[in-house]
Amino acid sequence: IVSNIEEIKARKGRVIVIAVRGNKNIKELSDSVIYVPKTIDILSPIINTIPLQLLAYYVAVKRGVDVDKPRNLAKSVTVE
Repeated sequence: IVSNIEEIKARKGRVIVIAVRGNKNIKELSDSVIYVPKTIDILSPIINTIPLQLLAYYVAVKRGVDVDKPRNLAKSVTVE
């Protein structure tokens, strides 16, 4: 993971990391850290999804995108 972060920084990218609360090493490598509580491995994807959804929402709002009407969303109807 460290090599990936360094590659992004070398290309002048901004690094935002989701890390377990208490991880001090990652803060030195990244521009921003979103801390989540430590949990069992099987629940980790669920816990990490919440800040990602909030990040996507606030980025969309900041960009002026209507979050309630996403473009290119096709309705699908199945008739049996």
